[in-house]
Amino acid sequence: MHLGRDVALYVTARLAMVGVVTAALLLVDVPLLVALAVGVVVALPLSLFLFKGLRARVAQGLEVKQAERRAEREKLRSQLRGDAPAPGSDGTGARA
Repeated sequence: MHLGRDVALYVTARLAMVGVVTAALLLVDVPLLVALAVGVVVALPLSLFLFKGLRARVAQGLEVKQAERRAEREKLRSQLRGDAPAPGSDGTGARA
């Protein structure tokens, strides 16, 4: 999984879409701030449909990362409870 790359690509694609919509509105003489505001509002629902695959990859990557964090947190909690010895320890609490 390349979560960082996927997130960067998705953010870049959404910003590019805002830019394209804004530029199109500027071509028909819409003021810059109005064109930018409309670009942001229009790009949100469009990106949900146009970048569906990329959005799914980002969501899947986030799920994997969350599962890893959850497993690590549970491992640490079990070590704190004393259920499992910490790696590299001899059971006395002193590190080797």
